[in-house]
Amino acid sequence: MAKQYPDIDETQRGFIAEQKIFFTGSATAESRVNISPRPTDLFRVLTPNRVLYLDLTGSGSETSAHMLADGRMTIMFCSFAGAPKILRLYGQGRIIRRGSAEYEDLLATHYNGEEPLGARQMVSQQIDLVQTSCGFGVPLFDYVAERPTLRRWAEAKEKAEGLDAYRREKNSFSIDGLPSGMFADEPAE
Repeated sequence: MAKQYPDIDETQRGFIAEQKIFFTGSATAESRVNISPRPTDLFRVLTPNRVLYLDLTGSGSETSAHMLADGRMTIMFCSFAGAPKILRLYGQGRIIRRGSAEYEDLLATHYNGEEPLGARQMVSQQIDLVQTSCGFGVPLFDYVAERPTLRRWAEAKEKAEGLDAYRREKNSFSIDGLPSGMFADEPAE
């Protein structure tokens, strides 16, 4: 049975800490719905109503574009081991540009000042609803390890043409043509 809460409590915080993956969902009224998997090692619960994750370079910029245009975001965790459970965080998201004063402050405060290669921005969510539900339909999986592929790709890309050039080519617009606002010479709001 689904239960709703106004914020993240300690039990839910513990559940989040145990997971290895989460999913972000975002859209605008006119765009496609985007759902992206993310590793939890870069996810932080800042307060009972605010979460943050450090976003690594990817092949698209849907979340950035949707946050700029609309801001609605859902983050979902589901247990693939242990007791079945799904946890959803509903709220408004926003992008924190890499290199901004806020980014640098959050990096120092919540990531020991260490920026992983390939970091492109941070995504913050102000939560207005937390919902838990059964995860009876979620299959059981055994966690093996993190894939080293993205790190190796970022290392090779940095040596070749550079990550910034890749981001400008691939991350400036969503698949629906919405601007991502990811770069200082583009609108951020």
